[in-house]
Amino acid sequence: MTTLDRAADFKPYRIARVAAPDRAPEWRDWLHELGFIPGETVRLMARAPGGDPLVIRVGSSTFALRMAEAACIQVAPLEDTPTA
Repeated sequence: MTTLDRAADFKPYRIARVAAPDRAPEWRDWLHELGFIPGETVRLMARAPGGDPLVIRVGSSTFALRMAEAACIQVAPLEDTPTA
């Protein structure tokens, strides 16, 4: 498991947990309102020059998040689903 700011580019992940830092507890609710909720699929699409902000796709929406915001989102790699 890792946080979204450390995720590999273009690799699909599933959101495991969203936790805000003590200095900004409102970030948790704000991220949930945007769709960053446990169980959702998320993917890091691009990094701005210098690495901040990050372009993130969650579900069918795309957002720019600062590194500090993305660090609040704990993710796990999606496992390939076997086909029958």
